[in-house]
Amino acid sequence: MENSNSSGLALKIALGIVVVLFLGLGFYTSNVIKEKNDQEIELVKEKEQVMADLSNMAKQYDLAISESEVTNEKLIEARGRIEQLMDSLKISQNSVNSLWRYKKKFLALEEEMDVLLAENDRLKVENELLASTLDSTQVQLAQRTMFTDSLLVQNTELAGVVKDASILQPVNLKGFGVIERSSGKLIPTERAGRSDKLRICFTVAKNKLVASGDKELFVQVIDPFNNVMGVNEQIQFEDTVLNYSLISMFNYENKNLDICEFVTSASGKFEKGTYKINVFNENQMVSTSEFTLQ
Repeated sequence: MENSNSSGLALKIALGIVVVLFLGLGFYTSNVIKEKNDQEIELVKEKEQVMADLSNMAKQYDLAISESEVTNEKLIEARGRIEQLMDSLKISQNSVNSLWRYKKKFLALEEEMDVLLAENDRLKVENELLASTLDSTQVQLAQRTMFTDSLLVQNTELAGVVKDASILQPVNLKGFGVIERSSGKLIPTERAGRSDKLRICFTVAKNKLVASGDKELFVQVIDPFNNVMGVNEQIQFEDTVLNYSLISMFNYENKNLDICEFVTSASGKFEKGTYKINVFNENQMVSTSEFTLQ
């Protein structure tokens, strides 16, 4: 009888220990799961924050690219790298090591963005003298497409219009003085006494009526005393003789093309006053502009 009671007591004690161990294990497991869930939630939040930061960075690039009149390949390439990182982050595992790698990449891209945007701002300031709204009439003429309707092509009056439109049209014609540093850097200036050269810039507008290939335009720069500057050589087109300052040669590829040329002074200095620029396609003047040096 005594042995039976002892056995029952031992069994109860054993069961009690099992219950305690089970409860302890359950408590430990619950804490582990809770910590894992909390860590998962925190990682998701941090991942969302990195994604938001990358999105804001991409928007800054989009703004800089949209405000730039000239395509900036560096900004476009950097914007692409951000897009790639965002796509990779979306499908990445929620782990501490993985998130830390993306944070390091984000910090590197952030440093790169600061440098590129600062450079882009500097370029915009330097190009302010060259910025101008394209004349809407010239753009419409330059971008006119060739009519394909055979009946219209046979029309004599339309054929004349097409012939007149089948020339390259320089737009946004600008001229200004530049200071040339020993490093080769050019600084725009409106002061005649500080100018080392004259810089003549224009855009050859896209024209589907003109075949691609090597082309040339004759640029004539006239000083305030009505003298033709530059090489001041002559060329004859039928009954017309043209004195030109330089021949701008380029390869036209059926798209807008930015061109800048330089004109020097035979005396090595430039006079104050108004300078006139004329651009000719053979003997036909296709663009003209003026600028002043003080």
